[in-house]
Amino acid sequence: MQENIWEKEYKKPKLVTGHDKPQAFFVKFIKYLRKEKNIKSKGLNVLDLGSGTGRNTIYLAQNGAQVVGMEISDTAITLAQKRTRHLELDIKYLKQSIGSTYPFGDNEFDLIIDVTSSNSLDEKEREVYLDEVHRVLKKDGIFFVRALCKDGDKNAKFLLKNNPGEEKDTYIMPGTELQERVFSEEDFRETYSKYFNILKLEKTESYSKVGGRVYKRRFWLAVMGK
Repeated sequence: MQENIWEKEYKKPKLVTGHDKPQAFFVKFIKYLRKEKNIKSKGLNVLDLGSGTGRNTIYLAQNGAQVVGMEISDTAITLAQKRTRHLELDIKYLKQSIGSTYPFGDNEFDLIIDVTSSNSLDEKEREVYLDEVHRVLKKDGIFFVRALCKDGDKNAKFLLKNNPGEEKDTYIMPGTELQERVFSEEDFRETYSKYFNILKLEKTESYSKVGGRVYKRRFWLAVMGK
C-alpha cells in the first residue's frame, strides 16, 4: 500500500519538491559533525533511509562518503540513478521499505539519516525500523532524524482533528492517501531513547506546499548515538 502511494507521489508530486540540492538544515548538520564531533564526510559509510531522488545521497557522495540509498519508489530511484550517472558518482540504491528488515550486517554504518521519511510508517513498521537502525549502526555511529513536530504546529493539530489516521497522532494528508505521524517532544524522546542516546534535539520550522496551498510545518531535528 505504502509503495503504491509513494510511487504515485513521485510520478505526480504533491508533497515532494524534486529539488536536487540538499536542504540547508542538512548541510548545517554535516558542518556540525565536522566542527563539533570531528567527523568528516570523506570515508564515511552512510545509509540514507527514504533517499528519494538522491538529493542527500549525492551531496554526501560528492563529499567523499560511501552511500547506500534505501527507497520504496521505483520512479524516485530511477531519477536518483539518472542524476548519479550524470555526475559520475558511485551510489547504490536499494528498493525496499525502511520499515522492513535491512539486508546489511551488524554495525555496518557510520552514519544513518532519516530526513522526514519514517513519518509515514505505521507503528509495527516503526518498531522494525528502530530495531534495524540500531542493529546496523556502528557502536560509535550517528543517527540523524528529521521528524514532524506536533508541539505548536497549528496545521498538524487541525489535521489530527479533521483528517485523523487510524493510529496515535496520525492524520491523512489532504489530496493524498499518505498517513503521517507527528511527535510531541515527550513522545519523540520516549520513542527514540529506548534505542539511542539523544545527543541533540531542536525544533525548527519551514513551509511546505501541498495541493497549491502553503503550510507552515514544524519539525524535530535529532542527532543520536548508539
